[in-house]
Amino acid sequence: MSTPEGTAPTSVTYRTRIGWSDTDASGHYHNSTVIRLVEAAEALLVRERGITDWFGVTPRVRTEIDFAGRLWFDQPVSCELVLERLGTSSATFTFTVTGEAVGDRPGGRAASGRVVVVYSPDTAGRSAPWPDAWRAALTD
Repeated sequence: MSTPEGTAPTSVTYRTRIGWSDTDASGHYHNSTVIRLVEAAEALLVRERGITDWFGVTPRVRTEIDFAGRLWFDQPVSCELVLERLGTSSATFTFTVTGEAVGDRPGGRAASGRVVVVYSPDTAGRSAPWPDAWRAALTD
């Protein structure tokens, strides 16, 4: 189910700074930093919605990232995560990672993309319908 017309989407913005361990030999952020920021935003979103057992049962099945700019050590950064679609057993999130302008370093979009997760509570890896309580928490 997509967000009904006229309602605000389920979203969250995670804010932090680029850490030294987020950078590589070139001095700017490593590509893997984007996924770390997206997962931190995802953790914030589900925690705010009261879903405490999300991780471990929601593997990523698809990730798309468009890299657009650099982020540098200690640069303030935000990751906006939006629930684009909630299906029967999958969820599609879009995200935008943006750096703030600092000194001579410009701000702006550094990356954007989409992540699809699937609810898979059993050890065989089969998907299952979202729990009703989770569906309600994500769509209210």
